[in-house]
Amino acid sequence: MFGALLLTATACGGGGNSAAGAGDGKGKDAGKAGSEQSQAVVTIAPKNGSKAVDTSGVLKVTAAKGRLTEVTVQDSKGHQVAGSITGGGATWTPSTHLAASTTYKVHAVAKDSAGLTSAQESSFTTLTPENTFIGNYTPDDGSTVGVGMPFSVRFTRGITHPADVEKAITIKTEPAVEVRGHWFGNDRLDFRPKDYWKAGTKVTVTLDLDGVEGRPGVYGKQAKAVSFTIGRSQVSTVDAKTHKMVVRRDGKVIKTLPATTGKPGYDTWNGQMVISERLAVTRMNGETVGYGGEYDIKDVPHAQRLTDSGTFIHGNYWGGDAFGNYNASHGCVGLRDVRGGYDGSVPAAWFYDQSMVGDVVIVKNAHERTVAPDNGLNGWNMSWDEWIK
Repeated sequence: MFGALLLTATACGGGGNSAAGAGDGKGKDAGKAGSEQSQAVVTIAPKNGSKAVDTSGVLKVTAAKGRLTEVTVQDSKGHQVAGSITGGGATWTPSTHLAASTTYKVHAVAKDSAGLTSAQESSFTTLTPENTFIGNYTPDDGSTVGVGMPFSVRFTRGITHPADVEKAITIKTEPAVEVRGHWFGNDRLDFRPKDYWKAGTKVTVTLDLDGVEGRPGVYGKQAKAVSFTIGRSQVSTVDAKTHKMVVRRDGKVIKTLPATTGKPGYDTWNGQMVISERLAVTRMNGETVGYGGEYDIKDVPHAQRLTDSGTFIHGNYWGGDAFGNYNASHGCVGLRDVRGGYDGSVPAAWFYDQSMVGDVVIVKNAHERTVAPDNGLNGWNMSWDEWIK
């Protein structure tokens, strides 16, 4: 229809010239030129009116006997699909996947060697998937976090097309820094820079998963933007040999606290660990971590999680004189506290008040291996070369 309108407009122009040139012989030639049709042929796949179209690998626009000069693809809300013309104008393909259950309209124009244009339009609707997945992510939108915080996504289905899923997640930072993703298994994808974030960095993540085929027949149904800010830098180092923790804020020591770590046979992990959860009070039961019957404390104060396997840095009101002197825990880092956690001046309360999710706690000189990078948000224990491999 669009092409017909163009041709009608051209013919009307020729008729006008013919009338204006009546009596001088020029009008007849102008009318003849205006009636010429473009030799360019535009082809759009899928065909007009197609239903249940796959969200990737199907949409394509081509030109024969001419070259494409314009291609616009947009959904019913006017959102355009990015794409590029290649092959000297022979082909247009989208640079991203399409959303599911969406109607798209295509408008394409091509020009032949004589400069005459031809247009084609089409409309189609993408499939509605029976099986879907989303990504549960951390940190939360709008949050302020510590310099060790990765952006971590745990998918509700195992992903067998990881490149397509990772391509659909984009991260922009201010100031700019390279951020790369790393897969832990087939259901978790973490993003981080080479080194800890710079304090004050603003991070925006776009999850454009709607329509991405994560595994055969299973499509993403999530389209969301998430923003978070990196707060001040706080990195604390626990020395299991000296039984002390040094707290550094923006590179400067602000406090040294007596601590206790895992006793022989229950040694604390070494390595860089990121605070992933903060609980003013919690129950710690040895049953949940394979130490059945050894302890069950219902009111552990000022607890901050360091690993998924149950390592915390927390207040300890039962440790006697262990703090600063010897290691007495079942693998956690303990700081002196009072029962009920009411005294804000004790080390555990002070550290809890000074901390946030994403802060780094480093343990060294423990008689244990380095914590696994996927045990918590602890990808910093992997070299950059390993991370981007």
